[in-house]
Amino acid sequence: MQKVLEFINNNVKNNDPVVVACSYGPDSMALLNILVNDKLKNLKIIVAHVNHNVRQESKIEEENLKKYCLKNNLIFESMKIEKINNNNFEMEARKIRYKFFDKVVKKYHAKILFTAHHGDDLIETILMRLNRGSTLKGYKGIELITNKKDYQIMRPLLYTTKKEILEYLEKNKILYAIDYTNFDDTHTRNRFRKNVLPFLKEENPNVHEKYLEYSKELKEYDNFVEKYLDNKCKHILRNNIIIIDKFLKEDILIQKKLLERLLEKKYDGYLEVINKKHVENIRKLIIRNKNNSIINLPGGLIGLIEYNQFKIIEEIPCKEYDYVFKKYLKIDNKEFKEINENLEKSNYILRINSKEVELPFHVRTRINGDKILLKNVNYYKKVSDILTDDKINYERRQNLTIFTDNSGKILWIPGVKKSNFDKEKNEKYDIIIKYILNKEENNE
Repeated sequence: MQKVLEFINNNVKNNDPVVVACSYGPDSMALLNILVNDKLKNLKIIVAHVNHNVRQESKIEEENLKKYCLKNNLIFESMKIEKINNNNFEMEARKIRYKFFDKVVKKYHAKILFTAHHGDDLIETILMRLNRGSTLKGYKGIELITNKKDYQIMRPLLYTTKKEILEYLEKNKILYAIDYTNFDDTHTRNRFRKNVLPFLKEENPNVHEKYLEYSKELKEYDNFVEKYLDNKCKHILRNNIIIIDKFLKEDILIQKKLLERLLEKKYDGYLEVINKKHVENIRKLIIRNKNNSIINLPGGLIGLIEYNQFKIIEEIPCKEYDYVFKKYLKIDNKEFKEINENLEKSNYILRINSKEVELPFHVRTRINGDKILLKNVNYYKKVSDILTDDKINYERRQNLTIFTDNSGKILWIPGVKKSNFDKEKNEKYDIIIKYILNKEENNE
């Protein structure tokens, strides 16, 4: 534990407020006790606990940790995760957890968040990422110090092993809880822990130090490339958007590093779900540079090409519906209503002669292959081609409505184009329909 103490004393100032992420497991309780008993620093310790609400024991563990904090005059902050909707529990739970930690750090004006990742965790993480493929940043595993915008995340237990942590807890008679899921072989990490780590430790009891050296060296290489990107590539990656024509002029290594940087930012450093395959598939998509091309990514995100730009955004599911319109209809932020008169000529007004169509009208979602006979022309055009020509972005495409008569003829793409069924003000019509989009977009 000597190296752990040296790290803390070299990186923490006297009387500093520090936040400790603590689950009441053995690792975080060892770290917390080390900080509590480091009398030289006289730290103001804030304990941040997240109840993941997946085990019955969670409530008891939270109460026991609270008692420990009261006994040792520590500030205790906690939260309970009520529900996670995302299919990737680990990724979503991590987001919630670190959002909470961030909030606690800011509340107490702390500059350091301690987490209890140890040397065995580092070995497991590196091996798992090597096994499935990752990025340069991913291969270096867990860092001793991660710089955030307003504070640092520090992991001093990377200098020690699980065995040393358990010996420390026993020697100091510190209570803690065991999470039984850590022994479930359905988890990849647990299989590495059970089957691979014992062999490595038999060969070299201090193998975790070698992995830490490996991690530090990879970080040096990664930092060098990152500095190059900062100096040379600001014009390529701006505001989390890649400018494609400039991107394509760069060397393949730089292209990959730019994509890794973008992915890391979008996944907030959670590299367990990102690997080389994602990077290469995105790169191939960008090389093809086909407008409105999409690639599905983990965690409900998509990569999207729009007009010489590539960006990663949350996927917008397209709701399917087909509503009958009579006098008024509201769908989410859209309204359709029949009005008496209007002098507009925009794509937000439709004038129809009821004798030329089959009532009632329908408002529905777009279907692949939709075509419309455009106003003032004598040919049909695919709706998808119209959206491309008019540079309609992904969000509007996913929320697009189609206005038809009862036979299915497309009369109108509200806010975009009208068919030749639309009448001018000097022509014969008996129905006027107004489209209102209650959003930032103007009805022009």
